[in-house]
Amino acid sequence: MRPINPGDTLDHYRIESAVARTYMTTIFRGTDLRAGCPVAIKVPHPEVECDPVFFDRFRREQEIGKKLDHPCVIKVISNEDQSRVYMAMEWLEGNLLRKILTEQEKLPIERAIKITLGICHALEYIHQHEIVHRDLKPENVMVDAEDNIKLIDFGIAGAAGARRLTFGRMSHTMGTPDYISPEQVKRKRGDARSDIYALGVMLYEMLTGKMPFQGPTSLAIMNDRLVNDPVPPRKLNPEISPALQEVIYRAMERDPINRYAHAREFAWDLEHLDEIGVAERTEIQQSRPRRSTERNVVLFYVMLAAIPITILVLMFSLARHG
Repeated sequence: MRPINPGDTLDHYRIESAVARTYMTTIFRGTDLRAGCPVAIKVPHPEVECDPVFFDRFRREQEIGKKLDHPCVIKVISNEDQSRVYMAMEWLEGNLLRKILTEQEKLPIERAIKITLGICHALEYIHQHEIVHRDLKPENVMVDAEDNIKLIDFGIAGAAGARRLTFGRMSHTMGTPDYISPEQVKRKRGDARSDIYALGVMLYEMLTGKMPFQGPTSLAIMNDRLVNDPVPPRKLNPEISPALQEVIYRAMERDPINRYAHAREFAWDLEHLDEIGVAERTEIQQSRPRRSTERNVVLFYVMLAAIPITILVLMFSLARHG
């Protein structure tokens, strides 16, 4: 299958220009020749169309998108009898939240809350339709000039109650290490509360300009959230109120039983901060230097490197006494 280029016509769409490219797809701006409106066309690269894992992910995103209709969720256009594999979507004006955070580092509190509320509304809608996003992060949130949001990229989304995730499939089904929940790190099945955890991490990041968990590798970052508490947000940004900090902690509870069960609960608390009771949290009162995951990782690799040396020494010793 030959590549798509600007100027081509793809079924009912005229391809105008390429606007984004990943290692698997190119997104084009196009025009719907039937309606005369701009559209986004996501086209897989020819060399990956035969990859069964990618094909499954692409089809899942397309089928989920066709079922969803909400102002905070990108709309996928239904097309019958497509001449090749592609996905037509509504055209969005704005910037990815990741681009905004890269340029501004952290956001004013009111703006961060507005964006988070929009994401809460999107999550509440998809969760009601028994869809878990599973890869919620700033790269998958589009923000327009009025800070209205669109949730995008449902490539690894799944039905509530789908099979649990494993590290062996992490690159395809587990999301991004910075945002995945502790239960997913423990190889347990993620649900709607896993998306809420990811949104809590994003709110922390928007308000402080920092990630709550860090490490030199993906494994270290995931391990950090299991053994450490994040630096209290108010230590990084004193403008954060105790009530808002409490909301962040509730969204990021390590045990999902203690976390917000529904995105609407998260949203309600953000809209009623003056009614929030602030808990006496040990993670604030006993904030202490974090256990170094980097040191643990270095120690692990040193021990790993020592294994073959130990074996060689033993073999040499046995040979001398043989």
